[in-house]
Amino acid sequence: MNSLTRLLVSLLGGEVLTLLTGLAPNTPAMLVGAEHYGYPLPWLIRMIVAPWYNPWRIDLLGLFADVIVWFVIIFIVLLVWDKVKK
Repeated sequence: MNSLTRLLVSLLGGEVLTLLTGLAPNTPAMLVGAEHYGYPLPWLIRMIVAPWYNPWRIDLLGLFADVIVWFVIIFIVLLVWDKVKK
């Protein structure tokens, strides 16, 4: 696998895994009034206290950080996979 393909697969995989982790609750223990979703960093927040205005909020910094974390993990896995395969 060449480096451009590895980068594109890692980026797409990072985005997909970030969106899938948006289904996993990641609320801190003592937090009341909101539910957080996303892993390792919560990036999707559902407000419970005042949900009639806009209950869903997206933390863009957490979202981009999650994409980068999953991108790096997938990139390393693909590198190791290519080394083992040879």
